Amino acid sequence: MELRDIEIFLTLAEELHFGRTAERLHVSQARVSQAIRAQERRIGTALFERTSRRVQLTVVGRRLREDLQQVHDLLQAALARAEAAGLSAGQTLKIGVFGHAGHELRPLMDAFRTRYPGTDVTFGEINGADPFNALRSGAHDVNVLWLPVVEPDLTVGPTVLTGRRVLAVATGHPLAARGFASLEDLADNHVVDFGPDAPEYWVSAMVPTRTPQGRRIPRGPIARTFHEIVSLVASGQCVHPLGEIAARYNSPPGIVFLPMPDAPTLQWALTWRSSSDSPAIRALAHAATEFGPIHL
Repeated sequence: MELRDIEIFLTLAEELHFGRTAERLHVSQARVSQAIRAQERRIGTALFERTSRRVQLTVVGRRLREDLQQVHDLLQAALARAEAAGLSAGQTLKIGVFGHAGHELRPLMDAFRTRYPGTDVTFGEINGADPFNALRSGAHDVNVLWLPVVEPDLTVGPTVLTGRRVLAVATGHPLAARGFASLEDLADNHVVDFGPDAPEYWVSAMVPTRTPQGRRIPRGPIARTFHEIVSLVASGQCVHPLGEIAARYNSPPGIVFLPMPDAPTLQWALTWRSSSDSPAIRALAHAATEFGPIHL
């Protein structure tokens, strides 16, 4: 049994849901089903009981889970020791973030440095108008990007941050007096346009093109950085959704940040160029998986 198939089995045994397992491992649901069927054919019996409502381990599946979990844990520990030894000479990773996300990530980075002595991390700023360019050019080793990221040359690693959205509005805007905003309110205002270089699927994950009721959300003027966005918002030319981390660390004059209770939670994940995969990047991803996502 290959390591990836072991990971699929153990994750499904934990999640008991094919869809969540596929999402967590960043593979297709068909890949999960294929791996489980192959394991069951090899063993000669069912490992999971499946119905339209639930997935459960069989007796054989529970025993296999216990045995494989021990093997998997030992293997991961051995790999971690080997990675630590390989990184002992010291390496520095350049990580791209938006705004003050680097400060929120400090506990994870401290854990990474502790686990891999001699490693270090520096931060760079991501340009929202072209979020993948710094990775592709080699200026950044890793970016922390909101999901989804669906680029054939990029690898999406573990989620490191989760948080809600806020809406930046001018202090004189009618919504400011109400004290909160909804996704439906966006149709009555303009939001920032990031320009042609930012993939539409990625932008719309933060700023949808239509409201839940199907109303179009008008875009424009163009802005590429956080400071350009807040300048346009303060002047009353637009409103704009942002991660709530923006409200935590910024209080620009002329702007208020309103909670958006109906907006889905954002997830931010480590992302890197697949061809630049390295022991240092894998070590950071492993440390992030063990640390778990930081909830803003």
